[in-house]
Amino acid sequence: MTSKNIPSPAEQIKQLRDQLNDWSYRYYVLDDPAVPDAEYDRLFRQLQALESEHPDLVSPDSPTQRVGDVPLEGFNEVRHAVPMLSLGNAFSDDELRDFDQRVHERLDVSGGIDYVAEPKLDGLAVSLVYENGELVRGATRGDGETGEDITANVRTIKSIPLRLRGENPPALMEVRGEVVMTHHGFAELNRRQAEAEQKTFANPRNAAAGSLRQLDSRITAQRPLEFYAYSLAQLDGESWPDRHSAILERLRQWGLRVNPEVKLCDGVDALLAFYHDILERRDQLDYDIDGVVYKVDRLDWQRDLGFVSRAPRWAVAHKFPAQEEITVLNGVDWQVGRTGALTPVAKLEPVQVGGVTVSNATLHNIDEIRRLDIRVGDTVVVYRAGDVIPKVVRAVPERRPDNAEEIDLPAACPVCGSDIFRAEGGVVARCTGGLICGAQQREAIKHFASRRAMDIEGLGEKLVDALVDQQLIATVADLYRLQAEPVADLERMGEKSAANLIEALEHSKSVSLERFLFALGILQIGEETAKALADCFGDLDTIRRAPLLLFLAVPDVGLEVAKAIHAFFREQHNEDVIDGLLAEGVQPRANGHPSAAFVRELTLGYFLKAAKRLGMALDGVGEKSLETLGGHYKTVAALAEADADEAPVRPAMLAQVHNALKQDDWRQRLEQAEAQAAGLSAKAPREVAEQALEGQTWVLTGTLSRLTRDQAKAHLQSLGAKVAGSVSKKTHCVVAGEAAGSKLTKAEELGVAVMDEDTFVDFLAGHGIVV
Repeated sequence: MTSKNIPSPAEQIKQLRDQLNDWSYRYYVLDDPAVPDAEYDRLFRQLQALESEHPDLVSPDSPTQRVGDVPLEGFNEVRHAVPMLSLGNAFSDDELRDFDQRVHERLDVSGGIDYVAEPKLDGLAVSLVYENGELVRGATRGDGETGEDITANVRTIKSIPLRLRGENPPALMEVRGEVVMTHHGFAELNRRQAEAEQKTFANPRNAAAGSLRQLDSRITAQRPLEFYAYSLAQLDGESWPDRHSAILERLRQWGLRVNPEVKLCDGVDALLAFYHDILERRDQLDYDIDGVVYKVDRLDWQRDLGFVSRAPRWAVAHKFPAQEEITVLNGVDWQVGRTGALTPVAKLEPVQVGGVTVSNATLHNIDEIRRLDIRVGDTVVVYRAGDVIPKVVRAVPERRPDNAEEIDLPAACPVCGSDIFRAEGGVVARCTGGLICGAQQREAIKHFASRRAMDIEGLGEKLVDALVDQQLIATVADLYRLQAEPVADLERMGEKSAANLIEALEHSKSVSLERFLFALGILQIGEETAKALADCFGDLDTIRRAPLLLFLAVPDVGLEVAKAIHAFFREQHNEDVIDGLLAEGVQPRANGHPSAAFVRELTLGYFLKAAKRLGMALDGVGEKSLETLGGHYKTVAALAEADADEAPVRPAMLAQVHNALKQDDWRQRLEQAEAQAAGLSAKAPREVAEQALEGQTWVLTGTLSRLTRDQAKAHLQSLGAKVAGSVSKKTHCVVAGEAAGSKLTKAEELGVAVMDEDTFVDFLAGHGIVV
């Protein structure tokens, strides 16, 4: 190729801009994506690179120039050349017919009148000004006469073109429209806000308004905003179309998005049909609407009709039933879900919201109650959209009575009386009576019987429901008390099926300890943690009696998980059910020997560090000093009686440790942990050969033909490996079966060793495991 055929940088940049703008038009206006996002991103990066090399060729309308980099100190005031007026409202079909009749009378016409009907978007009205096709200003509606200059922010919205399409754009054009946030985008934004521990938004409209009023356009650019054009306010350099429907079509041609629900309707009956159709489909739309707007289509008739009280006589908003109303919060009930989660339910003075009477509404959780500062007796705002569960969205503090009561978490489960557990920093509070709580019984029994737990063949969800409904079982222990005859009388059972169930129950009585622990459904305990508990402690009885300090020493068990395990076994109701299982012959299999590596961790130094994590008053004592004290004194008693003159740390530090031991029963708690650690040490094997894969992390991916994933996992664990679900730099090896996907790709990218199935089977054979 000769140099004459190579496009200049300016030509390349123009080609890229034109292509990207065309793809944006296809995506946002025509709703017809031309290429995958990855292809758009690839060309976008090419344009960025070229503009970086040739900064003199960067123009304001380039797709790369949507986001500024200097936050504003404040918004400038904008006076609208044409006021942004409000609309009159119709709240019923009869009021709409009255509007249509007034239009007929003022125009003195007897035939049908064409109207344009469009959804009334619940967002923020904005004005966009284009000069010679280039976006030069964006402004909020404000009071209709003056608004705020938000040009930097509207430039970040991808459905707003920075330059109009076409060769000869108008010299001046002002378009009006609505900025909204989709439901999908709103949910994703709130998820990101919550993960970043930032304020979440009450609804999409508030989120859209707050996003448009950011002084830093880089923040606005991260918000999922969309724009829909609905009218023209100014047009110079080109003749006006004669109908509103033609204006909307012209806006589409210029590259502006118009709502796809817009429809030309002949007469009031067609308007009512449009209204009731979109009202019925309202919840299926991905954006909020609060009604429908009707406009007389002919512009000459609009001019003849004119305005009244700053509102056009040729348009009206037909409002939907209110989705928000004010009422009084009379009380709060706490409901317990199938997984033990407690949800506060507001008991309201009945009120009509969205066409139905609402007397109950969700308050989500105690943190939301605190954030909204809602109290019993408050006047509150209730929101309901379609089939969405009504929710309290805010209080009206100026109406708060003097006797308003604060709302607190209940001290015990309102269903079964068990303790309430809430992880520090966690959102959800849960009942700890998972094995006996009536609200959780079905879920607890189904989990207990599942394949990865007790694997009770034939005990599916429908049979569990039937057994509970007929009051044949209330807890998992009752399963092993079932008799064949009453089971056979259940619908779709019979003698054979009942006998098979009893046999399956009998077969399940002998189960590994880790599967039994997993089957109990302890909060936050998965299969890996259950196995770690079984390996570390060696038997069920030791786990049941273990103090909290010992659970913290289990590998991969953090503070909140340790608290959840401890809370479960300190709940007497759960202990009673476990006793019932053992009494019925359930025998969790274990080797009876605690892990030697686990026992080695249980030193005084470790206990002191763990106690500090649990709140022991050792803030001024570092972990290194605690290790020194533990290594020097060995026992709690020796540490408690230590003489400051002989201490391996500063006297003031030892004095702080002594004071901490006297507070909150810490000496007793440490000595209890110390005693159990001594018992574990006595049972631990004296010599343990190091396992071949000790300390290694392996990952399984794809389909294995010669053994199941569970079997492969168990073999690796028997050799000391940890089997993880994702690949990282710390992964030792990946076993890849057929149709291995992203995990294999990640391993290859990171240079992690990979084995196919045949190599893996040979590897196991080399360690005495024959498949």
